[in-house]
Amino acid sequence: MFITITRDTLYRVAAAAGVCVMLAALFFFLPHTGDEAAEASADAESAVPASVSDWGLSFQTEGQPPVGNVSADALKQWNAYYVGDTGEKVIYLTFDAGFENGNTPAILDALKKHNAPACFFLVGNYIDTAPDLVKRMVDEGHIVGNHTMHHPDMSKIADQAAFEAELNGLAEKFTALTGQEMQKFYRPPQGKFSEENLKQAQALGYTTVFWSLAYVDWYTDNQPTDEQAYAKLLPRIHDGAIVLLHSTSETNARILDELLTNWEGEGYRFASLAELPK
Repeated sequence: MFITITRDTLYRVAAAAGVCVMLAALFFFLPHTGDEAAEASADAESAVPASVSDWGLSFQTEGQPPVGNVSADALKQWNAYYVGDTGEKVIYLTFDAGFENGNTPAILDALKKHNAPACFFLVGNYIDTAPDLVKRMVDEGHIVGNHTMHHPDMSKIADQAAFEAELNGLAEKFTALTGQEMQKFYRPPQGKFSEENLKQAQALGYTTVFWSLAYVDWYTDNQPTDEQAYAKLLPRIHDGAIVLLHSTSETNARILDELLTNWEGEGYRFASLAELPK
């Protein structure tokens, strides 16, 4: 038997083969669906990307929480947060303090006036040089958090013993001064971290606290104006915001009373980090 193969037949066979190749490519290279997709998504969400070593935010919608470069859900597995309860008009106030330059008393005054609890993340030098202010923070109901003993780049510390020394050294100094155990809230200096750091802090019983709202307030010789500060802080406030301010800022000391008044006027209340949703 002879079979006649015309040019049209060859074209049809070639076209069919091409479709098969395309379908195979789609199967291997497009995102999977069903259980395989769920597993791949879970793996991606559970790890800190290797390229991430600095905490970062993307503000996409005014009045809404920003998107972190690690998701809130992924952070929770290591008992870490950058935002609190996004379903409630609540703000968590935090201050980083590497040294004292005379602005903290006014900040404490404003917090007291508004009955607003805060967390002050301190380093070893601060406890040594401003013990009376540390005691005042404690006496007025604020949390003193762990910003490490020497403020190093913690993302470069992989050894558990070295990591532990930075946190334990500060905690021991706090206890020696106040007679109290330090509450276990930790903020990585400069927001530098790694997945290993998150695991190390969790192993020591710490909650790692990043932030969802901050602005450039740390250059003491180039402070923002009041208007510049309000322009950054007022429009970007959002439900569950963890606010990072620096207590070395003259601007913060000057505007804090009015800033808190503005946020209260929008219906917000101020909560302690101890109230973060678990």
